Amino acid sequence: MRLKTIAAFCFAAALSVGGAWVSAGLVETRSAEVVTSKLIDGEHDWTTVTTDGLLVALGGEAPDEATRFRVVSAVGAVIDPDRIVDNMDVKAREKIEAPRFSVEMLRNGEGISLIGLIPPTEEGDSIADQLRDLAEGSEITDLLETANYPVPANWEPALAYSIKALRDLERSKISVSADLIEITAISDSPDNKRRIESQLARSAPNGVRLALNISAPRPVITPFTLRFTLDAEGVAAFDACSADTEETKRRILLAASAAGRIEKPECAIGLGVPSPNWAKAVEVAIAGLKDVGGGSLTFSDADITMVALDTTGQGTFDRVVGEVDAALPEVFSLHAVLPEKVVVDGTGAEAAIEFVATRSPEGLVQLRGRLPDDNVEQIVGSFARAQFGSDKVYLATRDDSTLPESWPVRVLAALEALASLENGSAVVQKDYVEIRGVSGDQSASDTISRKLADKLGDSENFEVNVRYDEMLDTTLDLPTPEECVARINSILNSAKIVFDPSSSEITETAGRTVDRIAEIAKQCERVKMEIGGYTDSQGREEMNTALSQQRADAVRAALLARRVLTSNISSKGYGESDPIADNDTADGREANRRIEFKLLTDARAAATDEPEGDTTEAETETPSE
Repeated sequence: MRLKTIAAFCFAAALSVGGAWVSAGLVETRSAEVVTSKLIDGEHDWTTVTTDGLLVALGGEAPDEATRFRVVSAVGAVIDPDRIVDNMDVKAREKIEAPRFSVEMLRNGEGISLIGLIPPTEEGDSIADQLRDLAEGSEITDLLETANYPVPANWEPALAYSIKALRDLERSKISVSADLIEITAISDSPDNKRRIESQLARSAPNGVRLALNISAPRPVITPFTLRFTLDAEGVAAFDACSADTEETKRRILLAASAAGRIEKPECAIGLGVPSPNWAKAVEVAIAGLKDVGGGSLTFSDADITMVALDTTGQGTFDRVVGEVDAALPEVFSLHAVLPEKVVVDGTGAEAAIEFVATRSPEGLVQLRGRLPDDNVEQIVGSFARAQFGSDKVYLATRDDSTLPESWPVRVLAALEALASLENGSAVVQKDYVEIRGVSGDQSASDTISRKLADKLGDSENFEVNVRYDEMLDTTLDLPTPEECVARINSILNSAKIVFDPSSSEITETAGRTVDRIAEIAKQCERVKMEIGGYTDSQGREEMNTALSQQRADAVRAALLARRVLTSNISSKGYGESDPIADNDTADGREANRRIEFKLLTDARAAATDEPEGDTTEAETETPSE
């Protein structure tokens, strides 16, 4: 009886365990199916599901914390939340990229507008605070936002430069970031445009690209002038050129190129054209000047003067003048001149019937030749002193009562033209006026031609030969030769051009210094300079001289590779000569190993062109570093 009872209990226990095991398996399978179906419906198929009895473990990598929470909530809706085991990971968040700081500044007559994203600023030092005095009571619209992120390296100098530029430009839009500054502005005149562009380019911070778009209104040209010359060899030139549109300019320059050889022709575009047929009139007249064999052509509004060469035959002259006169559009009138042979003495001597004025580079003016009487002499002297300075004028003329009535006007017009030049000469004859010289004004030839045509009359024969020198152009604000050398050496003092031992190869670090020097050298291409290479006293003197020459040559070649014109830059190795420190110490030797720039006088520049003696290199010697 007892054995039966025990057996019954064992059977019941086994049956209970089996039933429980089967039931648990069914619960686990059912739970897994329900949870998996719910996750698939919610598009969370990245989640793994494992069951252990009543417990349901969730695994996998959630894209973010919010998605992980949504998965737990979804599963908790189909099973008891207490049964959920959260083993899910959350994907590591990527580092948030710092925003791009930038500002757009707009200034016009109505006020100043600011928009963009900037780093936080101290109270009272915001961009709007810095521009408050500039607004002069006008509204400053400040739409700037701030973000507390690291400030890029060039942000502060770029922003300071842009604020200064906004102060100087009354009508402008400036966009600034750490690597780019874009400036769009309107200037008052072409000269002011060139000055603004030069100043902005020179003061731009290093490491920041500068994009300039400075526009200027078209000038009013009065009289509307064009002066074209063509010599017997077929060489053509514009002393002055005016056009009303780009298309007119294109047609004029094309006609000039067809007439003769012309280098870098230019034509100013402006207002004041006397007729919509200006381009056609110029084309006809230039073609006629070519047919007649050369000479000069002057347009002053609708009045045209054609002066043929003094070697032109009368028959050819008459034929061409008739054809040109017939082909010209209405409104335009032609005056043609076949001159006698012009001989310019240029000395003002008694035998020559002429007046000569010369102006030296130092500004000294000498007036020689003939004037009608003492009264005219006093007028000319007073006018010259007013133009050039009372202590700059030397007057040595003689009276000649046989001179034509127009002589005083011609002399005064020539002096006014000479005042537009830095140096040069003016020669006045009865039927001819010649102006020659150098100016820092790109439009000097146009201006002088326009004034002479206005003062002398449209039918007068004159010649203008003015050379433009950018070193004299005040609108470019170019540095003086002394400033060029001082600025370059200042860069070298702060960041030397260092070479590897016994090498003339420019390192990457030294290359960045050469980049800075090249920016200055491009503004000083007319300045004669010398690149001097120096070493310390270690090694043989001949080897040191050769190595220093190679290093100086390497710097010159590096500047040439950076598009710097090096025709006025020479290089010379001085070796261990002229030390600036003690060669007995490491610091002294380091200081003596250097590159220097020197300003060359004309005499020294000529000396550098002379060939030097050969130097002998010893292969067994090690030169100084």
